[in-house]
Amino acid sequence: MSDFKLPTETIELPSKGLLYSSDSPLAKGTIDMKYMTAREEDILTNTNYINNGTVIDKLLQSLITTEGVNYGDLLIGDKNAIMVAARILSYGKDYSFKYNGEEITVDLTGIEAKEIDESLYVDRKNEFQFTLPHSENLVTFKILTHKDERDIEAEIKGLKRINKDENREVTTRLKYMITGVNGRTEQKDIREFVDKYLLARDARALREEYSRISPDVKLEFYPDGEEEVVDLPITINFFWPDAGK
Repeated sequence: MSDFKLPTETIELPSKGLLYSSDSPLAKGTIDMKYMTAREEDILTNTNYINNGTVIDKLLQSLITTEGVNYGDLLIGDKNAIMVAARILSYGKDYSFKYNGEEITVDLTGIEAKEIDESLYVDRKNEFQFTLPHSENLVTFKILTHKDERDIEAEIKGLKRINKDENREVTTRLKYMITGVNGRTEQKDIREFVDKYLLARDARALREEYSRISPDVKLEFYPDGEEEVVDLPITINFFWPDAGK
């Protein structure tokens, strides 16, 4: 079997690897991926993976060929870039979906990485400072990883089991994002601050700052005849292009 060939591609990460520790294989700013095989199609049709919401992550983990990658360490923006690359390698560059009742086809190879201010990415440390504009509290925060997102999802589900009518997604996400307030880094202090003292307009400003500096890809497109950019809808057709046909 060793003479069988399997094509691979090198994918550039939006973060350029600048927020990973120097001993991480992600620090070089690229990741190697193979083309999808029949085994990955098995993953995409695995009912258990689909029902528990892990099917895309299982697929991406199977496609990554760079050795030593801890999937949980991936920044969300880098994971988005890998997802788009996986779609292109698996089913081609043309992605079709419905928008305002019309069939739209987007060339996924035209999706670009956001420009990042590399001067903010110091010593490979995923931590940034921001003074809240209204309360003037100084917070430190991090760019969320895949592991953070899974932990956030699990906590939100746990809270809904306690009270199904309560939605704490915004505050839960902020509790994972913020790493310190005025020099205090204990989780209990951060959670108390978010629950009791974080002004809504400061929370919005923090989210805007987070979005500004986060590495990511521009999952967006310009509909025909419109001047404003629109978020690219990730529908079932993204990895199941024959769905509904």
